[in-house]
Amino acid sequence: MGAITDVPGIRVGHQQKSDGGWLSGVTVVLPPPGTVGSVDVGGGGPATHETDALDPTTLVSAVDAVVLTGGSAYGLASAHGAQRWCEEHGRGFAVPGGVVPIVPAAAIFDLGRGGDFSARPDAGMGYAATEAAAAQEEGHDVVRGNVGAGTGAVIARTFKGGVGTASVTLESGAVIGALAVVNALGLPYAANAAGGRDSEPEAPEAPGPNTTLVVVATNAVLDVAECKRTASAAQAGIARALDPSHTLADGDTVFCLATGTVALDRSTETARQISLITLQSAAADVVRLAILDGVDRAEAVSTPAAEYSAYRRAVR
Repeated sequence: MGAITDVPGIRVGHQQKSDGGWLSGVTVVLPPPGTVGSVDVGGGGPATHETDALDPTTLVSAVDAVVLTGGSAYGLASAHGAQRWCEEHGRGFAVPGGVVPIVPAAAIFDLGRGGDFSARPDAGMGYAATEAAAAQEEGHDVVRGNVGAGTGAVIARTFKGGVGTASVTLESGAVIGALAVVNALGLPYAANAAGGRDSEPEAPEAPGPNTTLVVVATNAVLDVAECKRTASAAQAGIARALDPSHTLADGDTVFCLATGTVALDRSTETARQISLITLQSAAADVVRLAILDGVDRAEAVSTPAAEYSAYRRAVR
């Protein structure tokens, strides 16, 4: 499957708590300084922080860290901890007197899943996850499943969701990796087919807040507008993996990071278009693989063993 950390310079850190009423956590993707980034929000119920700053028409182009968190909108406070870590290490947009770190964030809804509605990530947990990411070695393996922001993740209100990751290397030498936190309303298509469900998805009687969060990273040279288009194209990976997706009750959000060490072929306008289409198509498929990886690595919760075993076989 590979991992998002196959993109040189990308590191991932987790922090979570699953006792004393807790079932939540934070995952931080820490790119190398100068990484260009943007975002695409495709769901109807997002909980996000600093996404407007990533629009191609705004002032900044670099992203210092991306925070994925539990705790719904409350958990976005964890981004403040990642921002503090970045400031302490001189990473951010230079302003008179110091720097302002650009740390976008997005959250899943897991409030109360551990028993205590008030148990949600804070700035301290965000700082710890960022510190954990910074301490990792180049190319490290990413812990997957029910860790970090995926600790309290559930899909289809029945099965456990979690963190997954995947990567691919193109002939050009560009590496595209994705990390997903799967807390979706929908199920993987394979599982739906195995259950005999037809092409018309059935909405649950009482859908709750749901979200799939994704970070796509590449070592290709992209500007902010190209990152935006790549994030938008990568949303297709969510739709390919989960049925339904991008619903009113989902906060599906995709960030794109470009570290800028491998130049794409831009020798002609046709070559430029082909290079970008190839990369963006691969990004969508890597997102699909990362989502299925997150589902496959998660644990069953409140589910009969035989039913869950059949589901896992279908996903694989």
